[in-house]
Amino acid sequence: MTSSDDSSKTKTSDKKSDNSLAKRFIGLEKSIWIEFGALAIAHKAINVGQGFIDYAPPPYFIDLYKETLDDPNILLHQYTRGFGHRRLVEAISNVYSPYFNRKIDPLNEILVTDGAYPSIFNCIHGFINPGDEAILIEPFYDCYEPMVRSAGGIPRCITLKQKPESTKADISSSSDWTLDKNELESMFNSRTRLIIVNTPNNPTGKVFTREELEHIANLCQKHDVICIADEVYEWIVYDKNKKHIRMATLPNMWERTLTIGSAGKTFSATGLKLGWTIGSQHLMHPCQVVHQNCVYTCPTISQEVVARCFEYELKRLNSPECYFNSISTEFLEKRDKLVQALKECGMKPVVPDGGYFIIADYSQFAGDKFQSDADDMKDFKFVRYLIKEKQLATIPVTGFYTADHRHLAENYIRFCFAKKDETLDKAIEILRKLKTN
Repeated sequence: MTSSDDSSKTKTSDKKSDNSLAKRFIGLEKSIWIEFGALAIAHKAINVGQGFIDYAPPPYFIDLYKETLDDPNILLHQYTRGFGHRRLVEAISNVYSPYFNRKIDPLNEILVTDGAYPSIFNCIHGFINPGDEAILIEPFYDCYEPMVRSAGGIPRCITLKQKPESTKADISSSSDWTLDKNELESMFNSRTRLIIVNTPNNPTGKVFTREELEHIANLCQKHDVICIADEVYEWIVYDKNKKHIRMATLPNMWERTLTIGSAGKTFSATGLKLGWTIGSQHLMHPCQVVHQNCVYTCPTISQEVVARCFEYELKRLNSPECYFNSISTEFLEKRDKLVQALKECGMKPVVPDGGYFIIADYSQFAGDKFQSDADDMKDFKFVRYLIKEKQLATIPVTGFYTADHRHLAENYIRFCFAKKDETLDKAIEILRKLKTN
C-alpha cells in the first residue's frame, strides 16, 4: 500500500467523521445549560442562573431516603416495573386523583420516566410524524423545539407579548405577558398535531388564567389537537387569586391532555431525575412505546423514595404543613428580596406569579457595552461577562426563543431565587458593586 493510498483512506475517514451526526440532530448541537453550566464551574461563579436549589430538601425526604437504603428488601436494588414502580404509580394516583377530579388508573394512566425532560420527549416522539406541526408558546424551555425537530415535526411558534405599559415600569408582573387570541387561533390548521402549554411558565413565571387555558382548550377540541401540559412548577404559586389550573381538568380535556410532573421540582431535589406523565390510557400508549424502546425502566431506589415521600404528604395533604402547600411561602421571601435588589441596581424585574425564576431587563444597567450581532445575542455576551469577570452566573433569556424571535428578549436575563440566603446575598452584593462601578 502506498502513502497516497493511506492519505486517501484518512481523508475518507475524516469525511465520514464530519457527517457522523444523524441529520435529524444537525442544528440542535448547542445547549445553554452545557455552556453556562461549565462556565459557572470553571469560574467558580455564584450560580443564580440554573434552576437547582442549593440547600437541603425537606428533612423527611432525607430520612425516607436513608430508610429506603436500609430496607432489607433486596429487590429494591433490582429492576422494577418498566412503566413505573408499582408503589410509586399508586402513590401518584392517590395524591393526584383529587386534583384531577377523577380516579387515575395507576397502571394505565401514569408513566414514570427519568425526569420531566424524557416525559416531554416521549409525548412528542409518540405523536409527531414527519410534517406534523407543534405549536410552541415562547419563551419556552429550550428542549421543546429540538425534540419537535428531531421527531420530524415543524415548530409553529407564538410569543407571549408584554403589555406596552409594563415595559416602561420599574417593576412589572408576569401576568402582563399574554397571548394574542387571534394570532393563536391562526396557528391551528389541519397539520397541527399538538400544542405545549407550560404553566407556571419557565422563564417568565406566568401562571395562565382559566380564561387563557379555556381558549387554548377550545382550539384543541375544534382542531382535534393534543395538549402537552408541562406543569412541573404546579405547587409553586404566590398569589391566591392566581391559582394553578390543570389543563386536564377543563371540560373535555382529559381525553386530549398529557400532564407532565417532576419529583425534582415537587420535593426540591432535582438530582432525583424522576418525572411522570398522566393521561388517559389511549394517549399513554404511544408514550409507553417510546419509553420502552428508549429508557425502558427507571431506578428502583429513587422511585421507592419518591413513593414514600408522596405517602408521607398524602396524610397531611390539606394541611398548611404539607410541603406542597408551604413551598410557595418558603420561596416568596426570597423572590421579593431579589426583586427589590434588582430594582435598586437599575434593572427592571418581572415579578413571577409562579415558579422560582425572575427575568429582568438589564439594558439600563449594562448600557451600550453589549450589542447583538450576526454571531451572538447581547444577553449571551452580558451573561458571559458576568460569569467570567464578576463570578456571577445567570442565564440569557434569548435561549428560550427560536431564532426568529430572539430579538424580543435580548434585554433580559434570568435569575433563580431558589437559593439559600447566603447565595442570594453574595449575588446581590456583586450586582450592587457593578452598579457602583
